[in-house]
Amino acid sequence: MDDVAQAIAAPRRREILDLVRENERSAGEIASHFEVTRPAISQHLTVLRNAGLLSERREGTRRLYRARAEGLAELREFLDSFWSQRLERLKLAAELEQQRRDKRAKRRGSSGRRARDSRRRRP
Repeated sequence: MDDVAQAIAAPRRREILDLVRENERSAGEIASHFEVTRPAISQHLTVLRNAGLLSERREGTRRLYRARAEGLAELREFLDSFWSQRLERLKLAAELEQQRRDKRAKRRGSSGRRARDSRRRRP
């Protein structure tokens, strides 16, 4: 998971993942989207591949890359655990607040009725 987090920490690597999310692309095609050297892109591709975020396929002398969504699975599970815990806490807090409001409304309703009833009885 640490390798994945470090790999996607770099904005350019996230851009590369976006490029190869839907379509397989060659290293040269990926490099053409950036104003950096091909060796720099090659280094980024190596980091992403080593982290399990890219698959590489050779076709003759070309290397073709595609994103591997399953490479993000462990990191996603980790992040999702924060959301599910927080959402559960938020749900409980909302339910408690609703219970408090219901109790207050009930008290106001019964005391309001008593006040109205006592006003009606006066001549």
